[in-house]
Amino acid sequence: MSALSSADWSAVWLTLKLAAVSTLILLLLGAPIAWWLARTHSKWKAVVGAVVALPLVLPPTVIGFYLLVAMGPQGPLGRLTEALGLGLLPFSFAGLVVGSVIYSLPFVVQPVHNAFEAIGRRPLEVAATLRAGPWDRFFHVALPLARPGFVSATILGFAHTVGEFGVVLMIGGNIPDRTRVVSVAIYDHVEALDYAQAHWLSGGMLAFSFVVLLALHARRRTAGGGGPG
Repeated sequence: MSALSSADWSAVWLTLKLAAVSTLILLLLGAPIAWWLARTHSKWKAVVGAVVALPLVLPPTVIGFYLLVAMGPQGPLGRLTEALGLGLLPFSFAGLVVGSVIYSLPFVVQPVHNAFEAIGRRPLEVAATLRAGPWDRFFHVALPLARPGFVSATILGFAHTVGEFGVVLMIGGNIPDRTRVVSVAIYDHVEALDYAQAHWLSGGMLAFSFVVLLALHARRRTAGGGGPG
């Protein structure tokens, strides 16, 4: 069995880069969405929650298709990016980031949302009586107390982005060193009957997924006081 080729290592690096960038953006976008969902009584809460959760039930190819249309030359997002001088996003790393953020959004929002809801109103009310403003209550009370949710969200968001296939294939295609991620590389090797290379990459993904699940399990046991003895 041969080791990974330079093209495969490039796919691994691109996948990790995509996951890191997407996870950072997901945390920045997901935290305020999760906070709003946890605190609001708006009639739009159910609608926003359903939109955020759509990637959980929609096939990745459906999401990828509509994103491809939206980011294309005739789509609203495509026209906007061209007007801003950014060019078109399909078949680019930026396009992969957009698709990854949308596809992995519920895996970040839901853990953070649950963490914010678990805080309850009492700590924030106490902080308010001490003259802490809304921003102080959010940054110095809510965020520290919701830290376990952010840890889970970071792990899940990163891991889910690493494992994407349908969305990234639809939006990015298979351009070496630009949009060819690990999942697409595995597909290529299997199509070419190059099972040795497919084994190397698939085994790495399997080991990575196992470590992620162990990390989540260990974090939950620690947060729960170790569980029943």
